[in-house]
Amino acid sequence: QVQVVESGGGLVQAGGSLRLSCTASGLTSDDYAMGWFRQAPGKEREGVSCITWSGRSTYYADSVKGRFTISRDNAKNTLYLQMNSLKAADTAMYYCAAGWDYCPGSWPLGTDFGYWGQGTQVTVSS
Repeated sequence: QVQVVESGGGLVQAGGSLRLSCTASGLTSDDYAMGWFRQAPGKEREGVSCITWSGRSTYYADSVKGRFTISRDNAKNTLYLQMNSLKAADTAMYYCAAGWDYCPGSWPLGTDFGYWGQGTQVTVSS
């Protein structure tokens, strides 16, 4: 049984930092890309970042480039999202997902990811 579990969310002031973590277990494939997505109330889900299995390729939404960093530790089956210079606009439920071994051009849509976590809330106060 595949389990994807996020942690690390919380309340932070604007300009602050948070690091999200995500552990994925039960995946039968050794090669899978992982991504972070977010959804704010009343808004559609947004692709935040994607990283390939090797970690050599990473992709970011324009809204977070230069502020967020995605990384992974395959030995620990763990994905990270370091979020710096947080803004009120970053407030959302953040979801981790696992999918193919690469990040296709459509990755922000999330349709290439078959396994999702329950989400962790990030609230940035202004």
